[in-house]
Amino acid sequence: MFFWQKPNGKNAGTDMFGLRYLKNVTTLKTYPGKCTGCGVCTLVCPQQILKLQDKKILVIDKDGCMECGACQRNCEFDAIRVRAGVGCAAAVIQGALKKTEPACGCSCSGEKASSCCG
Repeated sequence: MFFWQKPNGKNAGTDMFGLRYLKNVTTLKTYPGKCTGCGVCTLVCPQQILKLQDKKILVIDKDGCMECGACQRNCEFDAIRVRAGVGCAAAVIQGALKKTEPACGCSCSGEKASSCCG
């Protein structure tokens, strides 16, 4: 099982330096009816955007999701879906390094483009 860890070897307890994703385009979806409340997704999310409420998964910051897929890969109950690997995690990291807004290069202006935002 994969666990996101800080360089000191401890499980990540805070987000990845406050990195933000593009607004209103994440593919993250949760299925609380399938959630058993194990909490693994909350441990592996590098952005710490998930929490358990009444033993069910809850997204507390959808635009904070960088679509890395750690939550989905580690959920044994198929309670989380995300289209990981669409390049947006790289956009978040590059934006942070360049001190600019994240840009995935698909020209999402109003309509979602099919390359990564759709």
